[in-house]
Amino acid sequence: MTVRSVTVRVPAKVNVQLAVGGARPDGFHDLANVFLAVGLYDEVTVRPAASLTITCTGPDAEQVPLDRTNLAARAAELLAARHGIAPDVHIHIAKDIPVAGGMAGGSADGAGALLACDTLWGLGSSREELLSICAELGSDVPFSLVGGAALGTGRGERLTELEVGGSFHWVFAVADGGLSTPAVYAEFDRLNEGLSVPAPVASPALLDALRTGDVLALADAVSNDLQPAALSLRPPLADTLAVGAGAGALASLVSGSGPTTAFLVKDEDAAEGVATALRASGTCRAARVAGAPAMGARAVAV
Repeated sequence: MTVRSVTVRVPAKVNVQLAVGGARPDGFHDLANVFLAVGLYDEVTVRPAASLTITCTGPDAEQVPLDRTNLAARAAELLAARHGIAPDVHIHIAKDIPVAGGMAGGSADGAGALLACDTLWGLGSSREELLSICAELGSDVPFSLVGGAALGTGRGERLTELEVGGSFHWVFAVADGGLSTPAVYAEFDRLNEGLSVPAPVASPALLDALRTGDVLALADAVSNDLQPAALSLRPPLADTLAVGAGAGALASLVSGSGPTTAFLVKDEDAAEGVATALRASGTCRAARVAGAPAMGARAVAV
């Protein structure tokens, strides 16, 4: 049977811990990056075409590049090159993950396109081969494929999957505009210039909280070493964090490199209360409720 199109659903992420080491000679930073996939999704559909093209719809779709710099296009090209075929597909991204928001939306699209193309072309690539291509695409892309929870080391691409013993409820406040991840890391380096930056290590208390599903323990353990840099570049984010905390969030932090802010809450009712307060505050553009953990990239239509 000829496959005419494949649609893959792929989740956003929040970093429940982002421990950042000093800058390496290659410009990257060693990380202890504890990823948690959350139930906000992009859907990536691929179908045969005369050449590689991309379209995108959804919130802030106009900010998504539609050329070969898009990770979805690069995923198709890398996979095709490994198998000696032409990357002649049309890629459509139905975007629901905030753009440039620190939730790995671009990485999700790369992982989604990779799995979709592998399925469309009937390649049957192993998980290891797909993860290898993901690591070439970017530090967050392997986790977008895997989902659930994982510890990322190196620059974040080397994953150890983690056990999660329950479900967690989150609210995400979407800011106006994006933040450049390289700019946030550069600001991290500036703020830490002349200081001794410790080697990044995953928090045993945080890993135990995930394993047991203890939301209060997780709230006590979440951390993000990039948060001071994100707040330095975007000071109004502090107001958003304060609103969420004042509305009853158990923990409030910048998601990854920002500018999306993340609020861990006790349950669904608390999530709606925090989201309502954030929407009314005028400190963010939107507030989204999502559960975790979420499954990684998976085909939902073939």
